[in-house]
Amino acid sequence: MGESESLRHECGVFAIVGDPDAARLTYLGLHALQHRGQEGAGIVARQAGQLVEHRGLGLVQEVFDDAAIRSLPGDTAIGHVRYRTAGGGGEADVQPFLVRWRQGQLAVAHNGTLTNAAVLREELEEKGAIFSRTSDTEVLLHLVASSDQKTLINRLVDALGRAEGAWCVVALAGDKLVAARDPWGFRPMVLGRRGGAWMVASESCAIEQVQGTVVREIEPGEVVVLDEDGPQSLRPFARKPRRACIFEAIYFARPDSVLFGRPVYPTRVRLGELLAQRFPARADVVVPVPDSGTPAALGYARQVGLPFDMGLLRSHYPGRTFIEPTQRIRDFGVRMKLHANRAVVAGKRVVVVDDSIVRGTTAQKIVRMLRQAGATEVHLRVTSPPMTGPCHYGIDTPAKEELLAHRLDLPRIRQFLDADSVAFLSIEDVREAVGGEGARYCDACFTGNYPVEPVLRRPDPQLTLFEGGGG
Repeated sequence: MGESESLRHECGVFAIVGDPDAARLTYLGLHALQHRGQEGAGIVARQAGQLVEHRGLGLVQEVFDDAAIRSLPGDTAIGHVRYRTAGGGGEADVQPFLVRWRQGQLAVAHNGTLTNAAVLREELEEKGAIFSRTSDTEVLLHLVASSDQKTLINRLVDALGRAEGAWCVVALAGDKLVAARDPWGFRPMVLGRRGGAWMVASESCAIEQVQGTVVREIEPGEVVVLDEDGPQSLRPFARKPRRACIFEAIYFARPDSVLFGRPVYPTRVRLGELLAQRFPARADVVVPVPDSGTPAALGYARQVGLPFDMGLLRSHYPGRTFIEPTQRIRDFGVRMKLHANRAVVAGKRVVVVDDSIVRGTTAQKIVRMLRQAGATEVHLRVTSPPMTGPCHYGIDTPAKEELLAHRLDLPRIRQFLDADSVAFLSIEDVREAVGGEGARYCDACFTGNYPVEPVLRRPDPQLTLFEGGGG
Protein backbone atom coordinates (compact mmCIF):
# COMPACT_ATOMS: atom_id res chain seq x y z
CA MET A 1 0.00 0.00 0.00
CA GLY A 2 1.13 3.52 -0.63
CA GLU A 3 -0.35 6.27 1.48
CA SER A 4 -2.29 3.90 3.69
CA GLU A 5 0.95 2.75 5.23
CA SER A 6 -0.04 5.49 7.66
CA LEU A 7 -3.05 3.35 8.57
CA ARG A 8 -2.54 0.28 10.70
CA HIS A 9 -4.90 -2.42 11.73
CA GLU A 10 -4.54 -3.12 15.39
CA CYS A 11 -4.54 -6.91 15.24
CA GLY A 12 -5.74 -10.28 13.99
CA VAL A 13 -6.69 -13.45 15.85
CA PHE A 14 -6.53 -17.19 15.17
CA ALA A 15 -7.63 -20.10 17.33
CA ILE A 16 -7.92 -23.87 16.95
CA VAL A 17 -9.20 -26.74 19.08
CA GLY A 18 -8.85 -30.47 18.45
CA ASP A 19 -5.55 -30.83 16.58
CA PRO A 20 -2.36 -32.21 18.19
CA ASP A 21 -0.28 -29.74 16.16
CA ALA A 22 -2.33 -26.75 17.31
CA ALA A 23 0.55 -24.34 17.96
CA ARG A 24 2.21 -24.94 14.59
CA LEU A 25 -1.11 -24.47 12.79
CA THR A 26 -1.71 -21.29 14.77
CA TYR A 27 1.72 -20.05 13.70
CA LEU A 28 0.78 -20.64 10.05
CA GLY A 29 -2.59 -18.97 10.55
CA LEU A 30 -0.94 -15.91 12.11
CA HIS A 31 1.51 -15.77 9.22
CA ALA A 32 -1.48 -15.50 6.85
CA LEU A 33 -2.77 -12.63 9.02
CA GLN A 34 0.58 -10.83 9.16
CA HIS A 35 -0.87 -7.91 7.15
CA ARG A 36 -3.12 -7.14 10.12
CA GLY A 37 -0.24 -6.67 12.54
CA GLN A 38 3.54 -6.59 12.20
CA GLU A 39 4.79 -5.32 15.57
CA GLY A 40 4.18 -8.35 17.76
CA ALA A 41 2.84 -11.90 17.87
CA GLY A 42 1.93 -14.46 20.50
CA ILE A 43 0.46 -17.92 21.02
CA VAL A 44 -1.03 -19.59 24.10
CA ALA A 45 -1.45 -23.39 23.93
CA ARG A 46 -3.22 -25.85 26.23
CA GLN A 47 -2.01 -29.30 27.24
CA ALA A 48 -3.36 -31.42 30.08
CA GLY A 49 -5.30 -28.47 31.42
CA GLN A 50 -2.27 -26.14 31.60
CA LEU A 51 -1.83 -23.02 29.47
CA VAL A 52 1.64 -22.10 28.17
CA GLU A 53 2.60 -18.91 26.29
CA HIS A 54 5.22 -17.56 23.93
CA ARG A 55 5.08 -14.03 22.58
CA GLY A 56 7.34 -11.20 21.53
CA LEU A 57 7.90 -8.14 19.38
CA GLY A 58 8.44 -8.48 15.65
CA LEU A 59 7.04 -10.41 12.71
CA VAL A 60 5.61 -13.89 13.26
CA GLN A 61 8.71 -15.59 11.83
CA GLU A 62 10.93 -13.43 14.05
CA VAL A 63 9.04 -14.29 17.24
CA PHE A 64 8.70 -18.05 16.65
CA ASP A 65 11.23 -20.72 15.73
CA ASP A 66 11.01 -24.51 16.00
CA ALA A 67 12.07 -24.46 19.64
CA ALA A 68 9.32 -21.96 20.49
CA ILE A 69 6.68 -24.06 18.74
CA ARG A 70 7.89 -27.23 20.49
CA SER A 71 7.49 -25.42 23.82
CA LEU A 72 3.75 -25.07 23.08
CA PRO A 73 2.38 -28.63 22.98
CA GLY A 74 -1.29 -29.52 23.04
CA ASP A 75 -4.37 -29.74 20.85
CA THR A 76 -5.72 -26.24 21.48
CA ALA A 77 -4.19 -22.80 20.92
CA ILE A 78 -5.06 -19.15 20.40
CA GLY A 79 -2.83 -16.61 18.65
CA HIS A 80 -2.61 -12.91 17.95
CA VAL A 81 -0.73 -10.46 15.72
CA ARG A 82 -0.71 -6.76 16.51
CA TYR A 83 0.50 -3.33 15.62
CA ARG A 84 1.83 -1.07 18.32
CA THR A 85 -0.91 1.49 18.82
CA ALA A 86 -0.70 4.98 20.27
CA GLY A 87 0.65 4.76 23.80
CA GLY A 88 1.38 1.06 23.36
CA GLY A 89 3.46 -0.58 26.07
CA GLY A 90 5.84 -2.60 23.92
CA GLU A 91 6.18 -6.30 24.66
CA ALA A 92 3.88 -6.05 27.68
CA ASP A 93 0.97 -5.36 25.32
CA VAL A 94 1.65 -8.30 23.00
CA GLN A 95 -1.28 -10.72 23.17
CA PRO A 96 -2.75 -13.18 23.99
CA PHE A 97 -2.76 -12.14 27.64
CA LEU A 98 -2.39 -15.10 29.99
CA VAL A 99 -3.43 -14.58 33.62
CA ARG A 100 -4.19 -16.68 36.68
CA TRP A 101 -7.29 -15.93 38.72
CA ARG A 102 -9.45 -17.71 41.25
CA GLN A 103 -10.93 -20.05 38.65
CA GLY A 104 -7.52 -20.99 37.20
CA GLN A 105 -5.79 -19.80 34.05
CA LEU A 106 -7.39 -17.58 31.41
CA ALA A 107 -5.97 -16.42 28.06
CA VAL A 108 -7.63 -13.71 25.96
CA ALA A 109 -6.85 -12.08 22.60
CA HIS A 110 -8.84 -9.23 21.11
CA ASN A 111 -9.20 -7.44 17.76
CA GLY A 112 -10.86 -4.04 17.79
CA THR A 113 -11.24 -1.01 20.03
CA LEU A 114 -13.57 -0.44 22.98
CA THR A 115 -15.05 3.03 22.63
CA ASN A 116 -15.74 3.19 26.39
CA ALA A 117 -12.41 1.69 27.51
CA ALA A 118 -11.28 4.85 29.32
CA VAL A 119 -14.46 5.01 31.38
CA LEU A 120 -14.38 1.30 32.19
CA ARG A 121 -10.74 1.55 33.24
CA GLU A 122 -11.52 4.47 35.54
CA GLU A 123 -14.41 2.58 37.16
CA LEU A 124 -12.28 -0.53 37.66
CA GLU A 125 -9.39 1.46 39.14
CA GLU A 126 -11.78 3.06 41.65
CA LYS A 127 -12.71 -0.46 42.75
CA GLY A 128 -9.06 -1.40 43.29
CA ALA A 129 -8.04 -2.86 39.92
CA ILE A 130 -4.38 -2.43 39.02
CA PHE A 131 -3.41 -2.12 35.35
CA SER A 132 0.02 -2.94 33.97
CA ARG A 133 -0.77 -2.61 30.23
CA THR A 134 -2.32 -0.04 27.91
CA SER A 135 -4.48 -2.47 25.89
CA ASP A 136 -8.27 -2.62 25.97
CA THR A 137 -7.88 -6.37 26.41
CA GLU A 138 -6.71 -5.90 29.99
CA VAL A 139 -9.93 -3.99 30.65
CA LEU A 140 -11.86 -7.05 29.46
CA LEU A 141 -9.83 -9.32 31.76
CA HIS A 142 -10.68 -7.15 34.78
CA LEU A 143 -14.34 -7.11 33.81
CA VAL A 144 -14.35 -10.90 33.63
CA ALA A 145 -12.61 -11.22 36.99
CA SER A 146 -14.94 -8.74 38.74
CA SER A 147 -18.18 -10.15 37.31
CA ASP A 148 -20.63 -11.68 39.79
CA GLN A 149 -21.59 -14.42 37.32
CA LYS A 150 -20.59 -18.00 38.15
CA THR A 151 -19.41 -19.67 34.94
CA LEU A 152 -16.65 -18.45 32.63
CA ILE A 153 -19.08 -18.15 29.71
CA ASN A 154 -21.47 -16.01 31.72
CA ARG A 155 -18.62 -13.90 33.06
CA LEU A 156 -17.30 -13.30 29.56
CA VAL A 157 -20.78 -12.42 28.27
CA ASP A 158 -21.28 -10.08 31.22
CA ALA A 159 -17.94 -8.38 30.53
CA LEU A 160 -18.56 -8.00 26.79
CA GLY A 161 -22.06 -6.72 27.52
CA ARG A 162 -20.48 -3.76 29.27
CA ALA A 163 -18.02 -3.11 26.46
CA GLU A 164 -18.99 -0.75 23.64
CA GLY A 165 -17.46 -0.46 20.20
CA ALA A 166 -15.64 -3.11 18.20
CA TRP A 167 -14.45 -6.43 19.53
CA CYS A 168 -13.65 -9.85 18.15
CA VAL A 169 -12.45 -11.91 21.10
CA VAL A 170 -11.01 -15.39 21.54
CA ALA A 171 -10.64 -16.77 25.08
CA LEU A 172 -9.18 -20.02 26.37
CA ALA A 173 -9.82 -21.47 29.82
CA GLY A 174 -10.40 -24.97 31.22
CA ASP A 175 -11.69 -27.22 28.47
CA LYS A 176 -13.34 -24.45 26.46
CA LEU A 177 -12.34 -22.09 23.67
CA VAL A 178 -14.71 -19.15 23.21
CA ALA A 179 -15.01 -16.77 20.26
CA ALA A 180 -17.23 -13.68 20.29
CA ARG A 181 -18.02 -10.82 17.90
CA ASP A 182 -19.59 -7.48 18.76
CA PRO A 183 -23.27 -6.90 17.85
CA TRP A 184 -22.37 -4.25 15.23
CA GLY A 185 -20.02 -6.64 13.41
CA PHE A 186 -17.35 -4.00 12.78
CA ARG A 187 -14.44 -6.42 12.41
CA PRO A 188 -14.55 -9.76 10.53
CA MET A 189 -14.46 -13.23 12.10
CA VAL A 190 -14.99 -16.66 10.53
CA LEU A 191 -15.44 -20.24 11.69
CA GLY A 192 -13.58 -23.05 9.97
CA ARG A 193 -12.84 -26.75 10.16
CA ARG A 194 -9.83 -28.98 9.47
CA GLY A 195 -10.73 -32.63 9.82
CA GLY A 196 -12.00 -33.00 13.37
CA ALA A 197 -10.52 -29.67 14.47
CA TRP A 198 -12.42 -26.39 14.64
CA MET A 199 -10.88 -22.99 13.98
CA VAL A 200 -11.66 -19.30 14.32
CA ALA A 201 -9.83 -16.54 12.44
CA SER A 202 -10.07 -12.87 11.59
CA GLU A 203 -10.04 -13.75 7.88
CA SER A 204 -10.78 -16.78 5.73
CA CYS A 205 -7.26 -16.73 4.23
CA ALA A 206 -5.85 -17.93 7.56
CA ILE A 207 -8.10 -20.98 7.60
CA GLU A 208 -7.24 -21.80 4.01
CA GLN A 209 -3.54 -21.35 4.83
CA VAL A 210 -3.71 -24.42 7.11
CA GLN A 211 -5.76 -26.40 4.56
CA GLY A 212 -8.97 -25.91 6.45
CA THR A 213 -12.46 -25.24 5.14
CA VAL A 214 -14.40 -22.09 5.94
CA VAL A 215 -17.74 -23.10 7.43
CA ARG A 216 -19.35 -19.68 7.86
CA GLU A 217 -18.99 -16.17 9.15
CA ILE A 218 -19.41 -15.76 12.90
CA GLU A 219 -22.40 -13.47 13.05
CA PRO A 220 -22.46 -10.07 14.77
CA GLY A 221 -23.39 -10.52 18.42
CA GLU A 222 -22.68 -14.27 18.33
CA VAL A 223 -20.69 -16.19 20.93
CA VAL A 224 -19.33 -19.56 19.78
CA VAL A 225 -18.15 -22.09 22.38
CA LEU A 226 -15.77 -24.75 21.04
CA ASP A 227 -14.95 -27.90 22.98
CA GLU A 228 -14.90 -31.66 22.43
CA ASP A 229 -18.59 -31.53 21.52
CA GLY A 230 -17.97 -29.15 18.63
CA PRO A 231 -19.29 -25.57 18.23
CA GLN A 232 -22.22 -24.27 20.26
CA SER A 233 -23.74 -20.93 19.27
CA LEU A 234 -25.13 -18.39 21.75
CA ARG A 235 -26.86 -15.08 21.01
CA PRO A 236 -26.74 -13.23 24.34
CA PHE A 237 -26.58 -9.61 23.13
CA ALA A 238 -29.27 -7.25 21.93
CA ARG A 239 -29.28 -6.94 18.15
CA LYS A 240 -27.73 -3.86 16.55
CA PRO A 241 -27.80 -2.64 12.93
CA ARG A 242 -24.97 -4.38 11.11
CA ARG A 243 -22.03 -2.03 10.48
CA ALA A 244 -19.15 -3.97 8.94
CA CYS A 245 -16.04 -1.87 8.27
CA ILE A 246 -16.13 -0.82 4.61
CA PHE A 247 -12.39 -0.11 4.67
CA GLU A 248 -11.74 -3.81 5.21
CA ALA A 249 -13.09 -4.36 1.69
CA ILE A 250 -11.20 -1.39 0.23
CA TYR A 251 -7.83 -2.20 1.75
CA PHE A 252 -7.27 -4.14 4.98
CA ALA A 253 -8.44 -7.66 4.18
CA ARG A 254 -6.14 -9.84 2.11
CA PRO A 255 -7.37 -9.96 -1.51
CA ASP A 256 -7.81 -13.75 -1.43
CA SER A 257 -10.12 -13.59 1.59
CA VAL A 258 -13.90 -13.82 1.64
CA LEU A 259 -15.05 -10.87 3.72
CA PHE A 260 -18.50 -10.36 5.20
CA GLY A 261 -19.75 -13.06 2.82
CA ARG A 262 -18.18 -11.54 -0.34
CA PRO A 263 -14.83 -12.31 -2.04
CA VAL A 264 -12.46 -9.37 -1.71
CA TYR A 265 -10.57 -9.54 -5.02
CA PRO A 266 -13.49 -8.97 -7.43
CA THR A 267 -14.72 -6.17 -5.16
CA ARG A 268 -11.42 -4.34 -5.60
CA VAL A 269 -11.40 -4.95 -9.35
CA ARG A 270 -14.90 -3.47 -9.47
CA LEU A 271 -13.71 -0.41 -7.53
CA GLY A 272 -11.14 0.15 -10.28
CA GLU A 273 -13.73 -0.27 -13.01
CA LEU A 274 -16.02 2.29 -11.39
CA LEU A 275 -13.08 4.66 -10.96
CA ALA A 276 -12.34 4.38 -14.69
CA GLN A 277 -15.96 4.97 -15.63
CA ARG A 278 -16.22 8.07 -13.47
CA PHE A 279 -12.72 9.50 -13.98
CA PRO A 280 -10.98 8.39 -17.19
CA ALA A 281 -7.70 10.09 -18.01
CA ARG A 282 -5.80 10.70 -21.25
CA ALA A 283 -2.83 8.51 -20.47
CA ASP A 284 -0.46 5.83 -21.77
CA VAL A 285 -0.23 3.36 -18.89
CA VAL A 286 -2.03 2.41 -15.64
CA VAL A 287 0.23 1.78 -12.65
CA PRO A 288 -0.82 0.40 -9.24
CA VAL A 289 0.61 1.41 -5.90
CA PRO A 290 1.65 -2.10 -4.81
CA ASP A 291 0.35 -4.23 -3.43
CA SER A 292 -3.09 -3.05 -2.38
CA GLY A 293 -3.76 -0.99 -5.51
CA THR A 294 -3.10 -3.85 -7.92
CA PRO A 295 -6.61 -5.36 -8.35
CA ALA A 296 -8.20 -1.92 -8.74
CA ALA A 297 -5.55 -0.85 -11.26
CA LEU A 298 -6.29 -3.99 -13.28
CA GLY A 299 -9.97 -3.09 -13.28
CA TYR A 300 -9.21 0.50 -14.27
CA ALA A 301 -6.92 -0.54 -17.13
CA ARG A 302 -9.38 -3.06 -18.54
CA GLN A 303 -12.24 -0.57 -18.38
CA VAL A 304 -10.44 2.17 -20.31
CA GLY A 305 -8.40 -0.12 -22.56
CA LEU A 306 -4.98 1.09 -21.40
CA PRO A 307 -1.91 -1.08 -20.71
CA PHE A 308 -1.40 -2.17 -17.10
CA ASP A 309 2.22 -2.26 -15.93
CA MET A 310 4.34 -2.17 -12.78
CA GLY A 311 5.59 1.39 -12.84
CA LEU A 312 6.13 1.24 -9.07
CA LEU A 313 7.98 -1.66 -7.52
CA ARG A 314 7.90 -2.68 -3.88
CA SER A 315 11.05 -3.72 -2.06
CA HIS A 316 10.17 -6.99 -0.33
CA TYR A 317 12.49 -7.43 2.59
CA PRO A 318 12.12 -8.87 6.09
CA GLY A 319 11.85 -6.61 9.08
CA ARG A 320 11.55 -2.86 9.21
CA THR A 321 13.68 0.18 8.32
CA PHE A 322 16.92 -0.23 10.24
CA ILE A 323 18.15 3.38 10.51
CA GLU A 324 16.43 6.71 10.80
CA PRO A 325 16.92 9.02 7.81
CA THR A 326 18.19 12.56 8.25
CA GLN A 327 16.18 15.47 6.93
CA ARG A 328 18.74 15.83 4.14
CA ILE A 329 17.91 12.37 2.73
CA ARG A 330 14.49 13.25 1.38
CA ASP A 331 11.98 10.43 0.68
CA PHE A 332 14.31 7.82 2.22
CA GLY A 333 11.55 5.95 4.05
CA VAL A 334 9.32 5.72 0.98
CA ARG A 335 12.20 4.73 -1.29
CA MET A 336 13.08 1.87 1.05
CA LYS A 337 9.63 0.43 0.26
CA LEU A 338 8.76 1.73 -3.22
CA HIS A 339 10.76 2.84 -6.23
CA ALA A 340 9.75 4.01 -9.69
CA ASN A 341 10.38 1.73 -12.68
CA ARG A 342 11.90 4.07 -15.28
CA ALA A 343 11.52 1.47 -18.07
CA VAL A 344 7.73 1.67 -17.67
CA VAL A 345 7.07 5.34 -16.92
CA ALA A 346 9.73 7.37 -18.76
CA GLY A 347 8.11 9.54 -21.42
CA LYS A 348 4.62 8.30 -20.45
CA ARG A 349 1.42 9.83 -19.13
CA VAL A 350 0.78 7.71 -16.05
CA VAL A 351 -2.41 6.89 -14.15
CA VAL A 352 -1.56 5.81 -10.58
CA VAL A 353 -4.23 3.82 -8.71
CA ASP A 354 -4.22 3.60 -4.89
CA ASP A 355 -6.81 2.78 -2.26
CA SER A 356 -6.69 5.92 -0.10
CA ILE A 357 -4.95 9.16 0.77
CA VAL A 358 -4.43 9.82 4.46
CA ARG A 359 -1.90 12.54 5.34
CA GLY A 360 -0.87 12.91 1.71
CA THR A 361 2.88 12.82 2.31
CA THR A 362 3.47 9.38 0.77
CA ALA A 363 1.30 10.12 -2.26
CA GLN A 364 3.23 13.37 -2.73
CA LYS A 365 6.54 11.48 -2.72
CA ILE A 366 5.22 8.86 -5.15
CA VAL A 367 4.23 11.57 -7.62
CA ARG A 368 7.67 13.12 -7.24
CA MET A 369 9.41 9.77 -7.80
CA LEU A 370 7.43 9.12 -10.99
CA ARG A 371 8.27 12.56 -12.36
CA GLN A 372 11.95 12.05 -11.53
CA ALA A 373 11.78 8.72 -13.40
CA GLY A 374 10.60 10.54 -16.52
CA ALA A 375 6.78 10.46 -16.34
CA THR A 376 5.42 13.39 -18.35
CA GLU A 377 2.07 13.44 -16.53
CA VAL A 378 0.86 11.82 -13.30
CA HIS A 379 -2.88 11.32 -12.71
CA LEU A 380 -3.79 9.95 -9.28
CA ARG A 381 -6.96 7.85 -8.93
CA VAL A 382 -8.18 6.69 -5.51
CA THR A 383 -10.66 3.85 -4.90
CA SER A 384 -12.13 5.40 -1.76
CA PRO A 385 -13.69 8.76 -0.91
CA PRO A 386 -11.61 11.47 0.79
CA MET A 387 -10.87 10.39 4.37
CA THR A 388 -12.09 13.15 6.67
CA GLY A 389 -12.31 11.51 10.10
CA PRO A 390 -10.53 9.00 12.34
CA CYS A 391 -11.67 5.43 13.02
CA HIS A 392 -12.80 4.52 16.54
CA TYR A 393 -13.25 0.79 15.87
CA GLY A 394 -9.87 -0.86 15.46
CA ILE A 395 -7.87 1.04 12.82
CA ASP A 396 -5.06 3.25 14.06
CA THR A 397 -5.72 6.46 12.10
CA PRO A 398 -4.25 9.95 12.47
CA ALA A 399 -6.17 12.70 14.23
CA LYS A 400 -8.70 14.54 12.08
CA GLU A 401 -6.45 17.61 11.88
CA GLU A 402 -3.71 15.50 10.22
CA LEU A 403 -5.95 14.12 7.46
CA LEU A 404 -5.29 15.79 4.11
CA ALA A 405 -8.93 15.79 2.98
CA HIS A 406 -10.01 17.41 6.24
CA ARG A 407 -7.55 20.28 5.71
CA LEU A 408 -7.78 20.83 1.95
CA ASP A 409 -10.40 20.78 -0.79
CA LEU A 410 -9.82 18.84 -4.02
CA PRO A 411 -8.06 21.62 -6.03
CA ARG A 412 -5.65 22.23 -3.15
CA ILE A 413 -5.09 18.48 -2.68
CA ARG A 414 -4.04 18.28 -6.34
CA GLN A 415 -1.73 21.23 -5.84
CA PHE A 416 -0.24 19.74 -2.65
CA LEU A 417 0.45 16.41 -4.38
CA ASP A 418 1.77 18.12 -7.55
CA ALA A 419 -0.36 15.73 -9.65
CA ASP A 420 -1.85 16.63 -13.02
CA SER A 421 -5.23 15.42 -11.75
CA VAL A 422 -6.66 13.73 -8.66
CA ALA A 423 -9.99 11.92 -8.34
CA PHE A 424 -11.69 9.94 -5.57
CA LEU A 425 -14.56 7.48 -5.78
CA SER A 426 -17.78 8.60 -4.13
CA ILE A 427 -19.18 6.70 -1.17
CA GLU A 428 -22.15 5.69 -3.36
CA ASP A 429 -19.76 4.01 -5.83
CA VAL A 430 -17.93 2.22 -3.04
CA ARG A 431 -21.21 0.96 -1.65
CA GLU A 432 -22.17 -0.30 -5.11
CA ALA A 433 -18.86 -2.18 -5.40
CA VAL A 434 -19.27 -3.90 -2.03
CA GLY A 435 -22.74 -5.11 -2.89
CA GLY A 436 -25.14 -2.20 -3.01
CA GLU A 437 -26.01 -2.59 0.67
CA GLY A 438 -24.33 0.48 2.06
CA ALA A 439 -26.45 0.55 5.20
CA ARG A 440 -24.74 -2.69 6.32
CA TYR A 441 -21.33 -1.00 6.43
CA CYS A 442 -19.57 1.52 8.64
CA ASP A 443 -18.13 4.32 6.50
CA ALA A 444 -17.66 6.87 9.26
CA CYS A 445 -14.08 7.75 8.28
CA PHE A 446 -15.54 9.06 4.99
CA THR A 447 -18.97 10.32 6.05
CA GLY A 448 -18.66 11.19 9.74
CA ASN A 449 -21.66 8.95 10.57
CA TYR A 450 -20.28 7.12 13.61
CA PRO A 451 -22.52 4.27 14.84
CA VAL A 452 -20.93 4.43 18.32
CA GLU A 453 -19.29 7.58 19.61
CA PRO A 454 -16.27 7.16 21.91
CA VAL A 455 -16.88 7.88 25.60
CA LEU A 456 -13.69 9.43 26.96
CA ARG A 457 -14.78 10.22 30.51
CA ARG A 458 -17.70 9.82 32.86
CA PRO A 459 -19.99 12.78 33.52
CA ASP A 460 -18.98 14.66 36.65
CA PRO A 461 -20.83 12.83 39.47
CA GLN A 462 -21.31 16.12 41.37
CA LEU A 463 -23.65 17.38 38.69
CA THR A 464 -26.41 15.39 40.35
CA LEU A 465 -26.21 17.72 43.40
CA PHE A 466 -27.68 20.52 41.32
CA GLU A 467 -30.56 18.57 39.87
CA GLY A 468 -34.11 18.95 41.12
CA GLY A 469 -34.02 22.74 41.75
CA GLY A 470 -34.25 22.34 45.50
CA GLY A 471 -33.51 26.06 46.09
